[in-house]
Amino acid sequence: MILSSLLYLERPGETLMLRKARGYQAGKWNGLGGKFEPGETPEQCTRREALEESGLEVGRLELRGFLTFPLFDGSDDWYVFVFTSSDFKGEVTSSGEGELAWVANDKLLELNLHEGDRVFLPWLQEGEARGRGLFSGRFLYEGGVFRGYEVVWYQR
Repeated sequence: MILSSLLYLERPGETLMLRKARGYQAGKWNGLGGKFEPGETPEQCTRREALEESGLEVGRLELRGFLTFPLFDGSDDWYVFVFTSSDFKGEVTSSGEGELAWVANDKLLELNLHEGDRVFLPWLQEGEARGRGLFSGRFLYEGGVFRGYEVVWYQR
């Protein structure tokens, strides 16, 4: 079981995205984030990963939901805390993780994304979805192919 965080930094009309340079997700666009270090809270992990991957210091985080990816990388279940934030400071600086770009929100689904991301990214953007509360989603992949999802919404 792998615990990880995923953060989508937002500014008016745009979201900061990272095109992964290596590993299982190489070439795919995603938010910032990664695996927990021992003893970290989801918030600590998210802020550390954002700083490491983008050079930005993140303030207030908004927990949006949880994602479960059974055997996502072929060997481990991934449990992901999903956050958004528009509270950050600093200048975007690249890292060895990959290419960073501010992408217009109406262009996000045109990126080379994991297929499941096409399902949940609108939950972070759409006004109606933002008011639905927290989500808990289970996204199924087999051999790297998206097979479907289940979601439960919780009112705040």
